[in-house]
Amino acid sequence: MRVLVTGANGMLGRRVVEAFSAAHEVIATTRVSGDGIEALDVTDGAAIGESFRRIRPDVVVNCAAFTDVDGAESEGDAAYRLNAVAPGNLAWGCREVGAALFHISTDYVFDGEKGAAYDEWDAPRPLSVYGRSKLGGERAVVESGARFWIGRVQWLYDERTPNFATRILDLSCRHPILRVVDDQIGCPTHARHAAEQVQRIVESGRYGLYHMSSRGETSWWGFTRALLDAEGRRDYIVEKVTTDAFPRPAVRPRNAVLRNRALELTIGDAMPAWEAGVEEFTRSRQEMNS
Repeated sequence: MRVLVTGANGMLGRRVVEAFSAAHEVIATTRVSGDGIEALDVTDGAAIGESFRRIRPDVVVNCAAFTDVDGAESEGDAAYRLNAVAPGNLAWGCREVGAALFHISTDYVFDGEKGAAYDEWDAPRPLSVYGRSKLGGERAVVESGARFWIGRVQWLYDERTPNFATRILDLSCRHPILRVVDDQIGCPTHARHAAEQVQRIVESGRYGLYHMSSRGETSWWGFTRALLDAEGRRDYIVEKVTTDAFPRPAVRPRNAVLRNRALELTIGDAMPAWEAGVEEFTRSRQEMNS
């Protein structure tokens, strides 16, 4: 299988390239070429068509995205161009060459007011420009008529790239106390686990919409506490605060935990508990620093 990955220099994109490379031919792409990665501007429909006709991929995995949630509030055009228009460009390009598209989406398409975990049959209601732009991308993929998978992820992190987990641990080394939000609930998901689930879904051939979250739930405070405890820093003080203590431009869903019901009912849910991701993250960091 020939798999083309967009956004291949990002956290999830790199993991997707690794996941597929063991058994498939992978073409890694990003906006600017370098280090064995081809250039592909996903906002340019003509460039996508030319690239796809030349490469003839069987599957395209779209990891390219505008991920600055707060920045999207002031850069709406850029967010919609990358999160809503580009997935449509890719879907139409796939349709032209007979490829299938796997598009990565987010829990931010929900408002977090359900009071229970969201499954794939719950109606989206995004609260932010970022969430609306990502929902726009989902709809563009569905409306294209291409064969597709949509995989929603949440609270992605790993030890290789800057993200909440790496930043919070860096801050803990420079400050005696941290104050972390405890009233936003989700599920931290290690990027490697999400990437391997993408591969598993693609190889199943079962098209559709899937949630790909790790199992369980916690708050940002709980996630922080688990990261510190895993490093043996159980005495470090982390104070619980509310969202109101840290005003941000974009509204976050208070509880957007995802349930992987579509996986449960089809090929089976292979995603581990979120605590397993923390263990892997900690072990890998220790190996990197040894």
